[in-house]
This record gives sequence, structure tokens and C-alpha cells, in this order.
Amino acid sequence: MKERNFERVRFELQQRPVVVSRVEKTSEGFITIVFTGPLLAQFNSLSFDDHIKFIFTNVAGETVRRDYTPRSFNTATQELTIEFALHAHGDASDWAKNARPGDSAVIAGPKGSMVIPQDFDWHLLVADSSSLPALARRIDELPKEAHVIAVIQVDDESDRRRFETASNRQITWVETHQQAIGLIEALELPAGEGFSWVAGEHVFALQARDILLQKGQAKEHMKAAAYWKKGAANFHEKI
Repeated sequence: MKERNFERVRFELQQRPVVVSRVEKTSEGFITIVFTGPLLAQFNSLSFDDHIKFIFTNVAGETVRRDYTPRSFNTATQELTIEFALHAHGDASDWAKNARPGDSAVIAGPKGSMVIPQDFDWHLLVADSSSLPALARRIDELPKEAHVIAVIQVDDESDRRRFETASNRQITWVETHQQAIGLIEALELPAGEGFSWVAGEHVFALQARDILLQKGQAKEHMKAAAYWKKGAANFHEKI
């Protein structure tokens, strides 16, 4: 087994006031918002599934904190991009729907990054809508020659996006969590050493993680997290 360096990088926790620079409706289920601010000069995000606290004021005047993954950060322009998944109800979703250039918020974190090596023989990425921005960032950052297998659940077909095509990229979109679980159950893990990343709804992520462990995925080469849980607000948990 090749020794690979999983690098954990810690950052000083800092709250950074930001303002909305641009707003783009990515699809029926997503809005992309670009933020700027002078304190972003010290911002760092080295891993695709880093988490930041997005702090804002809701319509009732209450301060609300929600976890998000940075979609990208442009060090040259000091612009931070976050994708917001839209829901029928939810303070962050409502804020994003109504966001306009000049609106203010606060970004806290990330506390650190776990940098996952890119030189595995293959990369398995399992996500639902909540973790799609993190998965998309990982695909963008992996070398084009990397062997990628992705299973992605989204509620609306319009939320499916086009990634740069390559012969060694196998990307499958499904409509339900159960369909995604079925694909994982039927999946034969490729030869060689691979890394698996699973993130999404709590029960779904637990099921996917357990199936992959049963298939022989090395625990030290897998990362799984629940980005949300049915019936719970502001839920995030490593599993």
C-alpha cells in the first residue's frame, strides 16, 4: 500500500464581514453568490469539503448561522463563491433568494482543511443536493486524467450540471437517495487503491458508508459526513 500524506492544516478562526458582489441563478435548485471584503485577503480554503459558518440576519431580525462549503476562492480578486441550495422553507435559502449586490453577511472559518491526496488510483464521490457544490469543486480540482466515479442525487433534473468530460470519468445522476444506494450496492470497486467521499442526508450517508466498508473500502481512505438530517435544522456531523 502506497503511503499517502493526508495533510491537516489549521487556520486561525476569524469572522470576516463580506458583501454580495454578484448573484447568479445556477439552476432551479441553486443560487451562486460571490462575496467580497477586505478581510478575505487572509482567507484560506485548501480542501473541497471545508466548512465555513455563514452568518446573516433573517427577516425576523435574528442572527442565523449555517454551515456551507466554499465553492471557490479567487486569491487574485479576493472573491469567495458559495452555492446555496434552495428549499421551500429555510432562513438561508430565503436570504439567498433575495440577495442583491451590496447585501452584507459574515463568514467565519474554516477552522482548517484536510487536504486529500489526488494521486489515488480512483476517486469515488457520493453526494446529494446538499453536498453537490463540494463534489463539483473536487471534480474541478482533480487532474483530468484522474479516475472519477460519481453518484449524485438531485431532486430536479435541471440541477444536473455538465462537468468537463473525460474517458475515465463515470458520473451518474439519480432522483432519489434509494436509487443512489442501489447503485452503490451494485458497484464493483475498481482495482488499486481508491478514496471514497460520501456526504448528504444523515441516513443516506450512513448507509452508503456502511456498504462501502463492507465492499472492502479501507476506512482510512474514506471520509463520510451528514450535511443534513430530516427533521433537524442546522445539522452537520462527521460519521
